[in-house]
Amino acid sequence: MLVFILAALGAILFHYIKRIYSYWERRNFPYDQNSKIPYGCLETVAKHKKSMGMAIHDVYFRSKERFLGVYLLFRPAILIRDVDLVRHVLAEDFASFHDRGVYVDEEKNPLSAHIFALEGKSWRDMRIKLAPLFTSGKLKAMFSTSEEVGDRMIAHLNTLIPEKGSVKIDLKEIFTTYAIDIIGSTIFGLDINSFENPTNKFRNIVYLARRNTHFTAILSMCVFLCPSIFKFVMRTFHLKKPVGDEMLPIVKDTVEYREKHNIVRKDMLQLLMQLKNTGKIEEDDNNFNANVTKKTGSTTENMSIEKITAQAIIFYIAGQETTASTTSLTIFELAQYPDVLKKVTEEVNTVLAENDGKITYESLQKMEYLELCMSETLRKYPGLPLLNRVCTQEYQIPGTDKVIEKGTPVVISLFGIHRDPEHFPDPETYIPERFLPENSNYNPKAYMPFGEGPRHCIAQRMGKINSKLGVVKILQNFNVEIMPRQDIEIDNHSIAIIPKGGVNVRLSKKQTTN
Repeated sequence: MLVFILAALGAILFHYIKRIYSYWERRNFPYDQNSKIPYGCLETVAKHKKSMGMAIHDVYFRSKERFLGVYLLFRPAILIRDVDLVRHVLAEDFASFHDRGVYVDEEKNPLSAHIFALEGKSWRDMRIKLAPLFTSGKLKAMFSTSEEVGDRMIAHLNTLIPEKGSVKIDLKEIFTTYAIDIIGSTIFGLDINSFENPTNKFRNIVYLARRNTHFTAILSMCVFLCPSIFKFVMRTFHLKKPVGDEMLPIVKDTVEYREKHNIVRKDMLQLLMQLKNTGKIEEDDNNFNANVTKKTGSTTENMSIEKITAQAIIFYIAGQETTASTTSLTIFELAQYPDVLKKVTEEVNTVLAENDGKITYESLQKMEYLELCMSETLRKYPGLPLLNRVCTQEYQIPGTDKVIEKGTPVVISLFGIHRDPEHFPDPETYIPERFLPENSNYNPKAYMPFGEGPRHCIAQRMGKINSKLGVVKILQNFNVEIMPRQDIEIDNHSIAIIPKGGVNVRLSKKQTTN
């Protein structure tokens, strides 16, 4: 009898799974016929061969359809390839796709309630509250802190590079430290120097978030693909939250110390304290006061320390990774294109000469060719290779009779779109000039390095400023040695684009003439 019951259950399960995997065929959608039970199109991810973004990129180039049904494990999803339809999903028809559909549990795990994961009204309210964090005035006020960290980076590199000759440097590691210290100071107000103390507690949090194991790769995938199951598991087994559990006491202690001693600093933590204590961040770029007043304290819904920590965590983890990658990969590309390197170096030298050799917030804005280089880097290596949404109400695809059901995940291969010759001629070649108005040999609708629509990256301006600063610091102080053209291999464990083996470039010291 037991054998019969097990066989019957097995048969039911088999037919249930087969029915899931016939979802797109039954709905007469074009679909990826390489998707196989039980991994769908993510077999290379499950086997720890590729990251999820690269697996979706592979599906993108297997088809020419405008949209394509895929299977993400046991979940039918739709891959949008057509850039006009992508714009509908991300912007024009945002009301039908306003959530990312990733794990968030505001009630039981407020540290998960950050702006990237929040849904519906909670996301909209948080976005409005956080928008004043990233005005040009506030970024300018914090720029001197970033500049100091840049000087520490140069001092550290001077100890690694000989007086004569060149040495190979893993710039990804250098700029990870650079980004950690900038964000640690501008967001958390902590005076850390990871170049001199690489094992400090704050830096170790990054290693917790970046652990490269098969388990963490699967876990990251589940956060995106199985949010309801992930929430159930987190609640049932009270799993640890290593990054959040490490970060929360740091934020608590810093906030309590500032409030006790009435300390005001021009950094993001101070502005998040404003949000905690008064319910909003002041529009006035010169107002960093976080004191509770009768007026603000009695009429606004203030935020908990856990919720402001959640925002700080996502800015920290996402910000340091994208800043480090963008900066190091820009220099990596410059090293392979001598004409581009010469042109951007001459621009940096000219602008700095006009400013007595000083790097300022304003001087970075004048470096127009550097801006083109950053744009081209972000085309080849967008911060996230994959954009995701979930259909929040039944949606008919424009120009078709096809309907996307509510609850269906939607994925967009940004890495695929940015490297598609249909949108960017000669996509593997680094061509900053493609973004000049007079050239414009690309499809502007296809360029979305920070996403698009209401949920585009809120911190993109801060990321670009710190990346530009890092590139200028290197070009100001060192020679970037020319190297043969080569490709970056993308690691297999992260949602973001992580260069496998680092980003290695040869640097030498500039020789002064008497």
